[in-house]
Amino acid sequence: MRAPDSAAIVGEGTAAPRRGHSLHLEAITHRFGSTTAVRGVSLDVCAGELVALLGPSGCGKSTLLRIIAGFIRQSEGRVRYDGEPVDHLPPNRRGAGIVFQNYALFPHMTAAQNVAYGLEARGDARTRVRARVAEMLALVQMSELADRYPGQLSGGQQQRIALARALAVEPKILLLDEPFGALDKNLRLDMQVEVKRLQRLYGITTIMVTHDQEEALGMADRIAVLNRGAVEQFANPVEIYDRPATLFVNQFVGTTNLLPGIVESVDGSACTVGFAGGESLVCRANGFRAGGRVVLSIRPERLRLTATPGPGRLRAKVGIIMPLGPTLVYDLTLVSGTPVRVAAPRPELAAVPPSGSEVFIEPTAIDACLLYPEPASQQGEQQ
Repeated sequence: MRAPDSAAIVGEGTAAPRRGHSLHLEAITHRFGSTTAVRGVSLDVCAGELVALLGPSGCGKSTLLRIIAGFIRQSEGRVRYDGEPVDHLPPNRRGAGIVFQNYALFPHMTAAQNVAYGLEARGDARTRVRARVAEMLALVQMSELADRYPGQLSGGQQQRIALARALAVEPKILLLDEPFGALDKNLRLDMQVEVKRLQRLYGITTIMVTHDQEEALGMADRIAVLNRGAVEQFANPVEIYDRPATLFVNQFVGTTNLLPGIVESVDGSACTVGFAGGESLVCRANGFRAGGRVVLSIRPERLRLTATPGPGRLRAKVGIIMPLGPTLVYDLTLVSGTPVRVAAPRPELAAVPPSGSEVFIEPTAIDACLLYPEPASQQGEQQ
């Protein structure tokens, strides 16, 4: 996986001004019987921001989304829209629009009738409803299919209608629950671009639940990475990818190599980490002391291959080589037996080392290596 493009974080010149509504989650905890699904989550979401709740299945992200919508009343904590508590309000009075993974369209209603449903339910005048439905269908490029029923629409078309229905009532907060999970890869990318375009056009505050890291990195202004109901890091995609706060975030977002080692020495801001087999690398110390057991993490694209040994280079044996478009992924094995992957631009065919050959790898920069404390479970295994 490539690192997120920082230009996507700061936005283009055509981005809409921040004119949405703010969302504040204050120490949200929720329990289902003896199981704690959400643990003390506090987030401040700015007006007009798109925030992704990212994490593995069962981490609490969908529960948190339903708490924001009002479908679930949290055990502890508060939800505020624009600084005002909404915990006492039912879902239909909070001002949140939601798009589910299965779209939840009414099968007996046409596309236009589905879009009109929320407007009619709140008692808008017929002329206002007709005008708003036409506007929303045009916005999602579905005007020509207004009279079709959901069963006559493709997955992407159904998603557009679900999005139009959510936007029609001008929600304060737009909630997207795994909205692209049912789409194939190419259509998923098209819809990601479309949703981001509409979100920026309207400047609407959006919370998106996803387990797809690429989706979160590509779409979100900031990402909250959840693990076991708690937020491990809340930052922009570049920060999440390049400077993950915990080993869990480091492993869950993107692909990385993990090398267990021991800090052999510390010299100012740098340290030398030794590995089984007697080899070592120089990294940023970041507070680690000599003798500490650590896990060194380095992304495949932050390693390069070389044919000759030298200081700060690790000996490896070439295994499988996988071509991925303009990139080659090398599956290597270090002297210690640790597997390592290297992603590098595809060279001329003659320059590709054959399987079984010996090569050397080195970090592209000292900052390419990140250090984390060795997990307690691994320490126990070594004792």
